[in-house]
Amino acid sequence: MRMTSQIGRWSSALALTLALTLAPGAQAKKKEKDAEASREVPYASTYQAYPGRPTALVGATVYDGRGGRIDNGTVLFAEGKVVAVGASDLAIPEGYDRIDGTGKFVTPGVIDAHSHLGDYASPGVDANSDGNEATAPTTPDVWAEHSVWPQDPGFSRALANGGVTSLLILPGSANLMGGRSVMLKNVPAITVQQMKFPGAPYSLKMACGENPKRVYGSRGMKPSTRMGNFAVNRQTWIDAKAYMEGDHEKRDLAKETLEGVLKGEILVQNHCYRAEEMALVLDMAKEAGYKVTTFHHAVESYKIADMLREADVCSAVWADWYGFKMEAYDGIPENAALIAKEGACVVIHSDDQNGIQRLNQAAAKAQGAGRRMGIDIPDAQVISWFTYNAAKAAGIADQTGSLEEGKMADVVLWNGDPLSVYTRPEKVWIDGAMLFDATNPRMRPVSDFELGQPGEGDVK
Repeated sequence: MRMTSQIGRWSSALALTLALTLAPGAQAKKKEKDAEASREVPYASTYQAYPGRPTALVGATVYDGRGGRIDNGTVLFAEGKVVAVGASDLAIPEGYDRIDGTGKFVTPGVIDAHSHLGDYASPGVDANSDGNEATAPTTPDVWAEHSVWPQDPGFSRALANGGVTSLLILPGSANLMGGRSVMLKNVPAITVQQMKFPGAPYSLKMACGENPKRVYGSRGMKPSTRMGNFAVNRQTWIDAKAYMEGDHEKRDLAKETLEGVLKGEILVQNHCYRAEEMALVLDMAKEAGYKVTTFHHAVESYKIADMLREADVCSAVWADWYGFKMEAYDGIPENAALIAKEGACVVIHSDDQNGIQRLNQAAAKAQGAGRRMGIDIPDAQVISWFTYNAAKAAGIADQTGSLEEGKMADVVLWNGDPLSVYTRPEKVWIDGAMLFDATNPRMRPVSDFELGQPGEGDVK
């Protein structure tokens, strides 16, 4: 009797367990959990910092990237992190390499928040053109990192000529939704995962305006107008919401990316030129339930700078590109200064393999244009346009972009004022490792692709 009773209890427990397991709600939760587990950290970063030495930069003018300036300052870093930043009397611990920065300047590493290096690699031939999956108006399923060629000579040029330590690689702008970005540390590597910035969020590259309507309108398909652009976008977001609320039994790579955006896990980097169109995008974002992190190119941001400030949206802009197509017609050199005057976030970006080597000069040009119209932006604030603000736009400002205790030791020692056309990076550290030294020919990076070719590792 007792054995029969025990079996009965086991049977009841088993039946209850099965009932709970097979209940529709529990079943759906299990499927969702299994689906999430299968998606966990695909193509994860394998980045490991190069070894560095404890270093003290002394006597230089220090711009911290957050608007601060220290004359005759000291910057200490060790074990890949900034240890301290202060005046000349800052104590230097034993064992630090001391580098005299008298007459020179120190800034955080330069960050480009809009690059296509690796995806549109040098040499610029069709075989290396992998930045635009221009086969459908929306392709959020593609990831920029799957096109990155780490041997692109542009990476070493950006490091040596521009002091670039991190860069956001975006898909191109042929599509309304071009795919996921990837944030890279600008280090020599064999695989893209070895360059992948640890802990950086993904972004979704979006584009509005002329490019999508031109590309697909020329094929006789939707969208062929700006209203078509918005219609396709809105329907895509509606479909993404339905997917997000479903059981995820069948994976959809495109909708996984959009779900990440709707959940706030993936940022939005939106190529957009005209003011009224950026305003419409902000309304669409409210309707769909996501946030725009940065408008890129944004040549008319100056017209809605107050709106962008209130929405906490950065503008990644050029210093003086304008007029090369109709939607760029109202671009003005004073754009960055006018945005900054309203207290909105300004980022100087490149979108160009050559421009990435001179982001500091572009920022100085934008500052000069503002000064000529009576807007005087302090040098220390201008430095933030290609350091801290760029890190904010890319979602990595908690790790880099400024010289603050505990942050990554991404540091540039310039041989003069970084806002001067005559100035170049003298030394560049990434996570505390010196990866470029203009005074040491053996510390000039050369990609495998260039080895044995004329001009290898050329530094002008």
